[in-house]
Amino acid sequence: MQSPFRTRVKICCISSIEEAQKAIRLGADALGLVGRMPSGPGVISDDLAAQVVQVTPPPIATFMLTSETTADNILAHQRRVGANTIQLVDAVSAGTYAQLKFALPSVKLVQVIHVIDERNIEEALLAIQLGADTLLLDSGNPNLAVKELGGTGRIHNWQVSRQIVEQSSVPVFLAGGLNSSNVREAIDSVGPFGLDICSGVRTNGQLDTQKLEAFMRLLS
Repeated sequence: MQSPFRTRVKICCISSIEEAQKAIRLGADALGLVGRMPSGPGVISDDLAAQVVQVTPPPIATFMLTSETTADNILAHQRRVGANTIQLVDAVSAGTYAQLKFALPSVKLVQVIHVIDERNIEEALLAIQLGADTLLLDSGNPNLAVKELGGTGRIHNWQVSRQIVEQSSVPVFLAGGLNSSNVREAIDSVGPFGLDICSGVRTNGQLDTQKLEAFMRLLS
């Protein structure tokens, strides 16, 4: 399902209130707040994530990235942070979506699909069927001994992502190795509803105004 409007942008790995305010000022539609992960960058404390949520004005979405996989632990994480969107970076059992929606009816559920090959198309469509409100296609590998659940800075197979977008009945974000040099190709190749970017708009780990401005200018 493609959007007729400007491609939305989620700035992930927000590390401070100042970064959140800068991202919003420069046009971000959503902020990514990374909780405890087995690997990858951008992890912040739940207390800091909650502070960012409290100062983020509507309609900006606050995505809480959680590696928890049980409904009880995911709900506990959300209650600590208060985000209006839960980004599930790992697979969860079929009944978990219903439990989360019952407990948090106003909170959106975003399921991350770590695109490795065409088998992920079926995984993506099943997540929608089970209750995911949005998909986010990333370049991790949950099959490793230490799971990669995002933040790799790698590009994955955009042709598989394109097939998921074409078959999806919900909005789809594209993540993984995006920056100002490939963002136009990414949009043209995949046709996502939104883009999720972390390292591509940072210098030495800090949100870079010039890089983010250059990235935003290339969107349509």
